[in-house]
Amino acid sequence: MEAADYEVLSVREQLFHDRVRECIISILLFATLYILCHIFLTRFKRPAEFTTVDDEDATVNKIALELCTFTLAVALGAVLLLPFSIISNEVLLSLPRNYYIQWLNGSLIHGLWNLVFLFSNLSLIFLMPFAYFFTESEGFAGSRKGVLGRVYETVVMLILLTLLVLGMVWVASAIVDNDKASRESLYDFWEYYLPYLYSCISFLGVLLLLVCTPLGLARMFSVTGKLLVKPRLLEDLEEQLNCSVFEEAALTRRICMCSLPSDPTSCWLPLDMELLHRQVLALQTQRVLLEKRRKASAWQRNLGYPLAMLCLLLLTGLSVLLVAINILELLIDEAAMPRGMQDASLGQVSFSKLGSFGAIIQVVLIFYLMVSSVVGFYSSPLFRSLRPRWQDTAMTQIIGNCVCLLVLSSALPVFSRTLGLTRFDLLGDFGRFNWLGNFYIVFLYNAAFAGLTTLCLVKTFTAAVRAELIRAFGLDRLPLPVSGFPRASRKKQHQ
Repeated sequence: MEAADYEVLSVREQLFHDRVRECIISILLFATLYILCHIFLTRFKRPAEFTTVDDEDATVNKIALELCTFTLAVALGAVLLLPFSIISNEVLLSLPRNYYIQWLNGSLIHGLWNLVFLFSNLSLIFLMPFAYFFTESEGFAGSRKGVLGRVYETVVMLILLTLLVLGMVWVASAIVDNDKASRESLYDFWEYYLPYLYSCISFLGVLLLLVCTPLGLARMFSVTGKLLVKPRLLEDLEEQLNCSVFEEAALTRRICMCSLPSDPTSCWLPLDMELLHRQVLALQTQRVLLEKRRKASAWQRNLGYPLAMLCLLLLTGLSVLLVAINILELLIDEAAMPRGMQDASLGQVSFSKLGSFGAIIQVVLIFYLMVSSVVGFYSSPLFRSLRPRWQDTAMTQIIGNCVCLLVLSSALPVFSRTLGLTRFDLLGDFGRFNWLGNFYIVFLYNAAFAGLTTLCLVKTFTAAVRAELIRAFGLDRLPLPVSGFPRASRKKQHQ
């Protein structure tokens, strides 16, 4: 063999080893996320659904739980995708020729983006509908009972749903873009239909983030205030603890009086005993939490709460400031528009003007906005009933939570790039969304986010200041008039 043949073989062998190494790294990363998500879901699932007398239902729920674990792992991977890419670029800039980070390259990052995109499509379009129909199926009438009969019914329902969604997307594409070539392109299922459908889902996810994130940014202050111990100037734990003890004693005395068999007249109103017991348990839990907060040290009380509020205020203000700067850049320079990048050329230039420090700030802001969007999602009246409960979440509710979290997390890279939180361009099919090139949509999205966030924060802080002023002047202790009394007094006056 000639030297040129040996060189070609060595290049192919090196390429083969690179691909194998990237596959192993991807499998290890996904396996880690899968284990973490499985541990997380087992803390919220309802144990009664997995230990039923009917082994068939328990098997179906176990299969559905594994599918939910896979979907939640993909959602967590989508959240980590953009921060991991930003940190990898800064590491390659700082250590360009380090032997121990040669595995970290643009090909690996690009492959991870493609895998997240593929698994997101697979989970949203096939796995989660299959899991829902599988848990609700009973098998066709006249067929043999068992898991296999449920699988047949679920596959038929999934095929019908796929045809329905395919027809709706084809009609929507024909209405929006009245072009024969665009309609014919939908016949290519893999290259055009799935990215187009995922583009619609991602657009809905970005709109959902637009609504939930400002609400979550305002709710983060109250949620943090409940988790941390406030200074004695802002709350009186002794008073709250005494009120909780008195309410618990009153409810316990009422339950004891109504449960006396010798004196049936002691309870002259029909009471729901189960509701009273739940209220007592809630008060006991509240009392335990108040006692733990009362034992907090002076450092936690006087330093932890102000620092946490200051950090939240700083992160929120910095997010609004970056969005305002991005709005100005959109009006001046076309380079501020979000766009896709097919070649992941990492380690050449920093995506922040502040270097590594700016990249760390970008990563912190991305995680902060994601947490705020989840808080705002579960705080909204429309999705409040979907909130999972510890050891008491039904299987269908777990499926709904996994779908919503995947929609939010898969839209996070597009959301962050559209708002200008980072200059890292979207890789793979994430940058192929048609609406990303529309200036009016991107500009109005940035303006709406800045306006809604400012409005929610102003409303939250004014309400908090008003409540503190009312508490400071002692107006909260004034007896409020009952609406029925003035009406009765008017009747007496007329008489």
